[in-house]
Amino acid sequence: MAQHNLGTVVGFEFIRTVTKGRFWIGTLSVPVIIAVVFGLIFLSNTTTDTATEAQKSAQFSISYTDASGLITAADAALFGATAADSPDAGIQAVQSGAVDAHFDYPAHPETTAVHVYGADKGIFENGKYAAVAQAMLTHAVEQKIGSPQLSALAAGKVQIQTVTYDGTKESGGLGSVIPPLFFLVIFYGLIVLLAGQMLNSTLEEKENRVTEMILTTLKPTTLIAGKVIALFGIGLVQMIVFLSPILIARLFFPEELSLTAPDLPPLVLDPVRMTVGLLILIGGFALFTTTLVAIGAVMPTAKEAGNFMGVMMALIFVPFYAVALVVSDPQSVIVQIFTFFPFSAPVTALLRNGFGSLSLLEAGIVIAILYVGAAVMLRLAVRLFQYGSISYTSKVNVRNALRSKARRPVAGVPPTAAG
Repeated sequence: MAQHNLGTVVGFEFIRTVTKGRFWIGTLSVPVIIAVVFGLIFLSNTTTDTATEAQKSAQFSISYTDASGLITAADAALFGATAADSPDAGIQAVQSGAVDAHFDYPAHPETTAVHVYGADKGIFENGKYAAVAQAMLTHAVEQKIGSPQLSALAAGKVQIQTVTYDGTKESGGLGSVIPPLFFLVIFYGLIVLLAGQMLNSTLEEKENRVTEMILTTLKPTTLIAGKVIALFGIGLVQMIVFLSPILIARLFFPEELSLTAPDLPPLVLDPVRMTVGLLILIGGFALFTTTLVAIGAVMPTAKEAGNFMGVMMALIFVPFYAVALVVSDPQSVIVQIFTFFPFSAPVTALLRNGFGSLSLLEAGIVIAILYVGAAVMLRLAVRLFQYGSISYTSKVNVRNALRSKARRPVAGVPPTAAG
């Protein structure tokens, strides 16, 4: 009968939530935003590349003066440029409309700026002048060097591939950092979107004055456990939805995905760090869920509970104030406190796990803290809900609730007097 009741609670809470329009509006907003951002980046990179190439090959009338002697008449002719008598004459030609642009190359362009003067064609199209001036100088220098290989080396066009080792094993570099950090993104998404649902999971019954009736047919443990399990199911649905745009892009649009992040290295999935990240994510989610459910069991209304939710939300953002320290000096005292304090542990540990500074021993301790803390908070939530189930107008006294002997309520009789 108890298992049947638990299944009923889980099914009811899960279906009630996932059939609400606002749940899907909030859940789908995340992948939609991700897809829109990736789309904008893709379009921006494509447009930028096209515009850059177009600017380099743009055709317009040019005059130039060259005090460096690097640019020959043959070099200038390739770009349709003609020599001006002086910089002032070139500027006057631009102002009168005789030419579109004038390039003034100094005697030492390696240390002195090249001055470019052009007719205003709009803030975006004006970029073509500098692009062509640079291309013209680069071509002239390449001709002086006389070797494509030396020209490429002089221009810094060198591909450097770095390989690092963790002992005898090749490390993944940045490609191994990104996948574990996805768990941190998922954690934030779940908490931000589900915090209100967690808090109101027990408040709804209290505000509707039906907890007394519910507890005559259900054990408090069954009711609270059912609500927590339902929240886990809802969180799993949201996690799948959050990851869907990335998985779809990875499977069906790999070239477009690489264009949105051209410098992104190949992703490396480290089984140990991915497993640790998943366990921390589940433990952190369980701790925050049970804690917010416990807060809901204490407060008589959602309005009063909202103040405490602000505190809980602040705790998951506190580690970001020390993110530079988390990355650069993970063994510092403040980082160690953030790592092992239960409510800052999920974010700090996920950050450190992503950057590879969380040892297996530290990971084990953090995971134990989170899971034990979640179990304690679940037990506390049950006790508080049972004690204050019909405390409709005032907050539950936590101290009295912990000291009292919990008893199941009888309809019409407060829990402390039931029997």
